[in-house]
Amino acid sequence: MTRLSNAFSRARADGRAGLVTFVTGGDPTPGDTAVVLDALVAGGADVIELGMPFTDPMADGGAIQAANLRSLGAGTRTADILAIAKAFRGRHPDVPLVLMGYANPMTIRGADWFAAQCNDAGVDGVICVDIPPEEDAELGPALRAAGVSLIRLATPTTDAKRLPAVLKDTSGFVYYVSVAGITGKQQAAQASIEDAVAKLKAATDLPVVVGFGVRSPEQASAIGAVADGVVVGSAIVEIVGKHGKDAAPHVRDFVGTLRAALNNKEKVA
Repeated sequence: MTRLSNAFSRARADGRAGLVTFVTGGDPTPGDTAVVLDALVAGGADVIELGMPFTDPMADGGAIQAANLRSLGAGTRTADILAIAKAFRGRHPDVPLVLMGYANPMTIRGADWFAAQCNDAGVDGVICVDIPPEEDAELGPALRAAGVSLIRLATPTTDAKRLPAVLKDTSGFVYYVSVAGITGKQQAAQASIEDAVAKLKAATDLPVVVGFGVRSPEQASAIGAVADGVVVGSAIVEIVGKHGKDAAPHVRDFVGTLRAALNNKEKVA
């Protein structure tokens, strides 16, 4: 069992979906990220995604784009993200941590280097937005050899023909991107999410986690009734953007409302 599988198993035993939260590393500064991550844990997050800032975050909407700019403006580098991850692992030995970002920062020094650094920092998984399954050799083998899960994305345009390629060599969980677009305020219809989750569950035993456009406890509750996990990112990033160095208690309180909504929602078998 891994930290990721344990987290989803615990949530399942509680009769709820897992809460997966995202923040951009280094926002507002590298020194402030630790308290934001601790606030996510205190609020009840089961899994944390730590965004690696990048100059061209093509899959992200305005909130996360702005967070990337704040982070890069504060001087955040890949070494800072890895140091933040390693320090987090020391404080929270059992909470899964996933790095999410783009290929360039992950591969510029070589996939083996990045995979080894992830292993050393106690990172559980990596989501690379812009390396498709067909280019798995760019990063996948190195991560798997280092014991780090490569978590792939399925989308509304992933058809039955391509789904096996998405699921091949995927581990940790499957991330279903619920809208054909960028992160932020777009929201998929609940019926379309339920249909997509059912198809994914029929094709894999991995937890199916739904993200993009989930902004409220009510949305999280509805999606959590059918999915194994719910990702909330932009709404949390906006809180950090609004409150800056004072964001931690606001983040904790908001995440607490999400967790409470999942706790009170009975799972659908």
